[in-house]
Amino acid sequence: MALLRPQRGRGGGADLQEAVRRMAELVFITGASSGIGQALALRYYRDGAHLALVARRTDELARWAAEQQLAPDRFAIYGADVADVDAMARIGRECIAAQGVPEVVIANAGISIGMDTAIFEDLAVMRRTFETNNLGLAATFHPFIAAMNARGSGTLVGIASVASIRGLPGHGAYCASKSAVVAYCESLRGECRPFGVRVVTLLPGYIDTPLTRSNRYSMPFLMTADGFAEQAVRAIRAQVSYRVIPWQMGIVAKLMRLLPNWLYDKLLAGRPRKQRQGGD
Repeated sequence: MALLRPQRGRGGGADLQEAVRRMAELVFITGASSGIGQALALRYYRDGAHLALVARRTDELARWAAEQQLAPDRFAIYGADVADVDAMARIGRECIAAQGVPEVVIANAGISIGMDTAIFEDLAVMRRTFETNNLGLAATFHPFIAAMNARGSGTLVGIASVASIRGLPGHGAYCASKSAVVAYCESLRGECRPFGVRVVTLLPGYIDTPLTRSNRYSMPFLMTADGFAEQAVRAIRAQVSYRVIPWQMGIVAKLMRLLPNWLYDKLLAGRPRKQRQGGD
């Protein structure tokens, strides 16, 4: 085990207590097999936390854990699609029985697929997007809320998107689903706060992940998944209610909110649409 070195400007006792707390911390993360979820898992692991990792592609997640040389006694892998509410309830119970009630639950799993409402088949894309990005979010939190409320502590983290601020052409399902994440987390925050449980809503800007690499339009302030994870963990530990990452996209988001519809529509005229599944 690596030696714990006191940080300058802090008392050794306080630093040791913080180190022990982080080593006992259990973090539950969905969508952990790639992108943001994987980066968050590694960031928390390096801080000493124990991990409960959820993914559909469990073999791929297991290979990644072996490549990163994660200690077997510090993580567990659970296989499920977050849209399967029965499966999520089951693995929630399994996690509590095997590892305890998490200190942090991060509902990260999500999909981003372009759609065209004029095409009948794309209505199924919208259904799938909502089932994953919204129902899956609630199904991720559900198994832990009662136990966290009873304990009087815990943090639920919803990963939304800066795309929740305003609609983008060809991105109706994703933008709508992420707007719903913001509203849902706001509602949940009010429900859980009296019990000492915090709800954090994070809005990533453009992050270099498999979800964004097929985008056919410019992505200002693009950042790495590791860079996002670093800022995200700091925001979660500070228990902020809402944060856009990176901060530059936060400014862009505020400006987008202020634009009148006529100007916003003009700015988006001719902008490439999000690619549809299986074609343009």
